[in-house]
Amino acid sequence: MLRTFGQQAVVIGAGMGGLAAAKAVSPFFERVIVLDRDALPGAPAPRVGTPQARHAHALLAGGLRALQQLFPGFRNDLVNAGAVPVRTGRDVIWERPGYDPFPVRDLGFDVFSMSRPLLEAVCRRRLGAEGNIELCPRARAAEIIPAPHRDRVAAVRVDDGSTTSERLPADLVIDASGRAGPTLAFFDAIGAAPPEQTEIGIDIGYASAIFEVPDPAPEWKGVTHLPEPPKEFRGGLILPLENRRWIVSIGGRHGDNPPDDLDGFLAFTKTFRRPTIHDAIARARPVGDIARYNLPASVRRHFERLPRPPCGLIPIGDSVCRFNPVFGQGMSVAAQEAVVLRDLLEARCDRADPLDGLAEQYFTAIQECLAAPWGTALTDFIHPETRGERPPDLENRLRYGAALLQLAARDPEVHKLMVEVTGLTRPAAALREPALAERVVALMAATA
Repeated sequence: MLRTFGQQAVVIGAGMGGLAAAKAVSPFFERVIVLDRDALPGAPAPRVGTPQARHAHALLAGGLRALQQLFPGFRNDLVNAGAVPVRTGRDVIWERPGYDPFPVRDLGFDVFSMSRPLLEAVCRRRLGAEGNIELCPRARAAEIIPAPHRDRVAAVRVDDGSTTSERLPADLVIDASGRAGPTLAFFDAIGAAPPEQTEIGIDIGYASAIFEVPDPAPEWKGVTHLPEPPKEFRGGLILPLENRRWIVSIGGRHGDNPPDDLDGFLAFTKTFRRPTIHDAIARARPVGDIARYNLPASVRRHFERLPRPPCGLIPIGDSVCRFNPVFGQGMSVAAQEAVVLRDLLEARCDRADPLDGLAEQYFTAIQECLAAPWGTALTDFIHPETRGERPPDLENRLRYGAALLQLAARDPEVHKLMVEVTGLTRPAAALREPALAERVVALMAATA
């Protein structure tokens, strides 16, 4: 049995980052408490505190692998809950500028498509089987309390909506709140400078609706329609959900936001370069209301640059880095960060104070998890309206990416490698290995 590092860990937030983190740290603490201001339903259902949960979400291959590591047998749990297996490269049609569609190929592995509420419900059920994890709904983390020397955490003050509050002692606090509010407030309380922050102003607005899959169903299971920048802002996707339904998300940028009425929703999809999404949903029956959401910016907080972060405080998921939701990376990155945290804790079991220096090591280690998705986020600068500091090598990045995509259309092995990188199972550096880079650069030169 592993040595326990302390009596209690407190996780702020019961979204995917918090649920994965709770499982990751549970072997190392006598008790793990997960706080969330929402009610936590037993069955899959949207929650007030996660309005984005009503939109399309992707569990990428790298995220599935991470959750499988944390919850052995997780793939079977998803299947039993009704998640839809999707064969990568074959089951989802990709409409890209210049490739309508991109070549359809069986790339040899499956991912699963489901609603975010279903995914969270599966994780909550697994956590409920752990004897030392307690899920606490309707509990708001009002404050992270520092230890007397103000160099580490000591407790979390919790409000339950009444006039009283509770002080929960904590050896470790994991901030999975999504916006890092508790962490930033803690930095302010101890008089420490907050981490530097990088923003990419994308100003994206999107709307989502659920439809019953019509009979007969199309040959495909999903569609992704990408706009042609910089002249097009509008895009959309269809993904399968449990119970033979589709979730359809459409979006635009910089004020070109989709409407929240069905006629307007359909009219918006009719402006796409290809009619696939419009024609599919025009003959499908809608279920429920249309949900809308706006995100002004992708945000990366550079905790790795802090000279000495407080001991016992670990932000995770969106509290560290929030990505453009179009790329579907957030949940998968959070799950991978939880695995990193688990592995670091396991490696520190023989230390006198295993939590001393953990934060620095964690912030350094997760940079590899962030490299590929943040590299993808930088491509948003292809739109002149995108706000923020453009990479000095942006033009070369974009030309390299276009040539790589052209090569992938011709070569199934390159196609598979690209999908592995975007699916977070291979590092971003794999796309610049010498043999491949030589082919890409040659193609760039030929098309210059």
